[in-house]
Amino acid sequence: MITVVGIGADGWDGLAARSRQAVQDAEVLLGSARQLDLIPESGARRVRWPSPLLPALPGLLAEYGDAALCVLASGDPMFFGIGSTLARLVGAEKLRVLPHPSSLSLACARLGWPVEETAVVSLVGRPLDALRRAVLPGRRLLVLAADASGPARVAELLTEHGYGASVLHALSDLGSAAETHVQGTAATWDRASSNLTVVAVECVADEGTVPRPLVPGLPDDAFEHDGQLTKREVRAVSLARLAPLPGHLLWDVGAGAGSIAIEWMRAHATCAAIAVESHPERAARIGRNAAALGVPALQVVTGRAPEALDGLPVPDAVFVGGGATVPGLLEACWRALPPGGRLVANAVTLESESVLTTWYGRHGGDLVRLSVARAAPVGGFTGWRTAMPVTIWTATKEHG
Repeated sequence: MITVVGIGADGWDGLAARSRQAVQDAEVLLGSARQLDLIPESGARRVRWPSPLLPALPGLLAEYGDAALCVLASGDPMFFGIGSTLARLVGAEKLRVLPHPSSLSLACARLGWPVEETAVVSLVGRPLDALRRAVLPGRRLLVLAADASGPARVAELLTEHGYGASVLHALSDLGSAAETHVQGTAATWDRASSNLTVVAVECVADEGTVPRPLVPGLPDDAFEHDGQLTKREVRAVSLARLAPLPGHLLWDVGAGAGSIAIEWMRAHATCAAIAVESHPERAARIGRNAAALGVPALQVVTGRAPEALDGLPVPDAVFVGGGATVPGLLEACWRALPPGGRLVANAVTLESESVLTTWYGRHGGDLVRLSVARAAPVGGFTGWRTAMPVTIWTATKEHG
């Protein structure tokens, strides 16, 4: 059994009696240098976390697994903490977790913000661009900063993103005698802070800023593209049929600008996607689009399907925006899906439509044709300009 003790900036004095006893009973204490320095001597062996931590963690647990082991964590170990990592490695049944109020809970308490109505974004070990998805008018955010530069970096991104009027609070060393709280706007931010800082944001859009909603169907000009883009209306319908769910993985095969994969990931913070694109320039463009729209964790695979699909993690859903006539492509996608997995394939040519019709006859599902017309100038008047119709086949795999 591994005991995980949450500790705050108030150190030993802030620990509950049960947590103190767990620390005193330990034969080995694992933690950061800062956390270990907060604990009085008890005779236990003290082991500082190495850097990088994650690759070394299994070896540390194996080395000290036979001892009475206590792991020190910041605040609540199961809230963006080491406790979640340990649960994945050894199993929750082998953990005893003794939490302390997290810095996020303390920040909400200081500001009077309801915790359940406040979004949280961690930038510890994550790209700053991950914040973009969460920034929406009127939203309250708590941002976990990696170091003292966090508030300034958040302010810079908000200003560049069109939210310079947002109010920022830098809450540092929460719970300690050195606790501070300073505030200002993103556009004028010039405050210093400590390494232990939570950035609270009251999002305010600048005049003229158009919010990017999280529902599918972003405007086409939200994406950098060379024409290889699933257009807005077709994209919204295709994503509705792909039905993104929290924690699910999508393959976007022949991704073009990556719009389907990006909007899939924007649907929920735990949605993941792999964009497969054979053209290197387009693959690079997908990465830029993903960063600009707040999902920098999108994985881009440069290669030609179906060969590029070999070895990829099992998907929950697959989207084929083009290339249905490529030999073996649909077969590889269908074979990769587990029972219950969803395949959505689009076609604009008669040849690819014929392929989808054949697969519809073989596996059932749903086959629709979508036609979109947009109002456009016709001389001095306005008329309808019809885009090429798109055939969409949707199927759920019933068996392996």
